[in-house]
Order: sequence, then C-alpha cells, then structure tokens
Amino acid sequence: MTIKEKIIELANSYSENLKVKIDNRVAEMKEDNNYHYLIYRVLGVTTNEGRLIDVYQNKGRFLYKYAGSFLEEATILCFENKFKQAQRKIKIPNKLGLRPKTFEIDCLVDNNAYEIKWRDATTDGDHITKEHTRVKNIKNAGFKPIRIMYYYPNRTQAIRIQETLKTVDAGLKGEEYFGDDAWNFIKNETGVNLLKILENIAKEKTKK
Repeated sequence: MTIKEKIIELANSYSENLKVKIDNRVAEMKEDNNYHYLIYRVLGVTTNEGRLIDVYQNKGRFLYKYAGSFLEEATILCFENKFKQAQRKIKIPNKLGLRPKTFEIDCLVDNNAYEIKWRDATTDGDHITKEHTRVKNIKNAGFKPIRIMYYYPNRTQAIRIQETLKTVDAGLKGEEYFGDDAWNFIKNETGVNLLKILENIAKEKTKK
C-alpha cells in the first residue's frame, strides 16, 4: 500500500468514526432537558437558535479532537514511510517536576523528537511553563525537540503564547515550523506532499 493509499484509508476511518460519534451525540441530545433555554431567551437567543448552538458546540468538540488526531497520525505515517526506524508515542520521564510524570514524543526519528499539532489556540500562561519543562526534558534526554504546527492561531493572546514558545525552543536549540513552513518541512523531510494529498481527499469528499 502506498503512502497516499494509507492516508486515504486513515481519512476514511476517521471520517466514519467522527460521523458515528456526532450522530450518537445528537440523538442523545434529543432526550436532554432544555430548561436552560430560558436563560438563552433572556439573553435574546431564540429557542431554535439555542438548540442549534448546543448541537454545533457538541459537533465542534468532536471535530476539533478528530481533526488534530487525524493530522498527527497522517504526519507520523509520512515519517514512518521515509524512516523505518521511526517510533511513535515515546514517553520520557519528567525529571524536572512532579506533574506530569511523563512527557510524550509524538514521533521519534533517531535523535529528532517531533511534536505534531494541527493548531494550538491555548491562551493560558501555564501552557508556557509546561512546554518549557517538556522541551527541557526532551533536550536533557539527548533528543532535539522539533515542533510542527500546521495552523497558526488567530487570536492575539494565543499568538503571543506561540511567539513565547518559539523563543523557548530556540533557546534550547530546538526547531519550530508553522503554517506553510510546516507543510514544506514534511515534504522536504519525508518526500511526501501531505498538503497535496489532503487537498485531493478534501476535494473528493466535498465535491457533492
């Protein structure tokens, strides 16, 4: 099976599972009580609009989770296709703090420790501390931290957090690839044009 076929198969699997999750959740919501719609109406939101908001909020939670997991796994497939020694989901102990007990490396290729994210909208300052600790542990374990994030956040505070994380990684001799640089990095590093493959899959799935 080619890498393109593997990614298509992965996309189909995620798509089917996502649909099942969403359909089940929407069916469950039909049995929920809607007493809280009173507050929606007090705030000028109609009952019908409130129902749609609740439905799409739940759909969104599943969608964001599945989107991130899918893109992470598709990226790992690209590394595994190029590097037979690639390892996924490697845990290392946190030797610089009590929590968390371990940090996870999404994909390890020789000494390159890849963290793969589809996007990061975090605005919590604690995120910086945790990320700093994670990267230091990876560095101390003898690996090079490399962060790949395909979509940059839109909000000012989230962007500020990402810029700080970039500085943290640079200080520890790590690498960061965002947006177009992330797609190009995967293409150059693995020989797989992941963006083009995903664009073709998206076109096929949404052409109707």
